[in-house]
Amino acid sequence: MEGASHATRDAWLALRLALWPDEDAGAMAEEIDAILVDPGAGKLAWLALDESAVVGFAEASIRHDYVNGCETSPVAFLEGIYVAPHVRRQGVGRQLNEAVIAWAHRQGCREYASDALLENRASHAFHAALGFIETERVVYFRQALA
Repeated sequence: MEGASHATRDAWLALRLALWPDEDAGAMAEEIDAILVDPGAGKLAWLALDESAVVGFAEASIRHDYVNGCETSPVAFLEGIYVAPHVRRQGVGRQLNEAVIAWAHRQGCREYASDALLENRASHAFHAALGFIETERVVYFRQALA
């Protein structure tokens, strides 16, 4: 595991776009640049390397607002985690998660949370394998106001 850097930016961006394919590539690149400029300001990222190739990433933040299912604040929050298909089931995701947990402990967090889309059963299974427990299911609603 290593911290994200300008040298790994493009490979990290490619993995972010694989995880979130419906997102705008420019906006995703801007988020990476913000993390690289000031990693303490919001999110931090860890990258998994195989030789010199980036094969996975985890992004996390500290949330001070209410986090569904949690009882304390602040809470370390796993914003995203992705492992390239060709290296899955080799412990890469677990190592990334352990790096986030170690950081969360150093930040004084007592809880660690994450989320996944309701239909993303693969993510649910992955989270369970990492030791997360499901706390609730939520459907959000909106209404446009004229």
